[in-house]
Amino acid sequence: MRAYPITNISLMQYIFIIHGTQVGIGILTLPRELTEIAGTDGWISILFGGVCSVLASILITNIMKKHPDKTLYDLLPIYLGPYLGTLGNIFVCLYGALATFTVIFTTLFVINVWILVETPNYLILAGYLIPAYIIGSNGIKALGRYSEITFYLAIWMPILLLVPLKEANVLHLLPVLKEGWWPVFSAVKNTIISFLGFEMAFFFYPYLKCKKQATKGIILANLMSVVMFLLITLISYLFFSPNEINQYQWPTLTLLKEIEFPFLERFEIIYLSFYMYVLSTTWLPYIYVTILGSQAILKRGNHKKHLLIVLFLLLFASIFFQPSYMQVSLLAKVWGDAGLIISYVFPVLLGFYIILHHFFTRRKPTS
Repeated sequence: MRAYPITNISLMQYIFIIHGTQVGIGILTLPRELTEIAGTDGWISILFGGVCSVLASILITNIMKKHPDKTLYDLLPIYLGPYLGTLGNIFVCLYGALATFTVIFTTLFVINVWILVETPNYLILAGYLIPAYIIGSNGIKALGRYSEITFYLAIWMPILLLVPLKEANVLHLLPVLKEGWWPVFSAVKNTIISFLGFEMAFFFYPYLKCKKQATKGIILANLMSVVMFLLITLISYLFFSPNEINQYQWPTLTLLKEIEFPFLERFEIIYLSFYMYVLSTTWLPYIYVTILGSQAILKRGNHKKHLLIVLFLLLFASIFFQPSYMQVSLLAKVWGDAGLIISYVFPVLLGFYIILHHFFTRRKPTS
């Protein structure tokens, strides 16, 4: 039973859903995380991470092509049986819930630190959950349209970050590979975690109108994310010195303080306020994943009821949970480790299992 009625999303909406899911909270800390491991050669790690995400994306798409009308929640019971399949669905659903929780509470933490210092989390979150319910209750096509319009409205944001380049120092990037290849390869793990979001193909592929273009679409979504991560990381490296960048928890946000207008003070508040909409394109798809999972596990219930329950639990948690930076970092680490398994390891295992399953099924004699 589908959590949402059968509907179609366009190729562009499919691309923007995946790209929006990828470009979320990771981009705020990625330059510092890469510098700590690979120095200013961290931008090379992004290229390797992009290759890994593209390969994993293609593998997921090829798996879904065998069952074009089913999501991952439908596939697991088919190949693993009803009991193991349900257990697998529970883990995947919990992954969606963890991702949702992590992104939302990281967003709340950033708002508390940079914009609304004294405002309680539950008041901020309530303002987000109302439009989230409107989008979620109207189905996946509404999410596709929202992701697409948000992308177009946010095009100016990375362009504006070019302003600090007037004080750029190219020498910060030289010499290339100053510590060799090993630090670069060591930092790839951080980059592939930042690319999490392409696993949405497991859940949104059945709703894609032109499935023949799915591979092309998911590759393009990953390439757009590569360009975005490279742009932000290189700007940070060119502006901050190698030692200075490690002093900032959120180097991407610190760049905003260098953007000044004679008629406007604290431009970063306006920038961040709009960026909250961009972040919503990361956690909204994961809410869909959670709802799809709860619908598949319980095998009953209107998707609007599931959505209301999830949103209520988030609001309830925000009343009692005021995360610190360490707690937000821990959530991100747990989500990243889980994402490595779900997005990179699991597709490989599932792909091999499907190949073996088909091989032995074909060889089984018919009576």
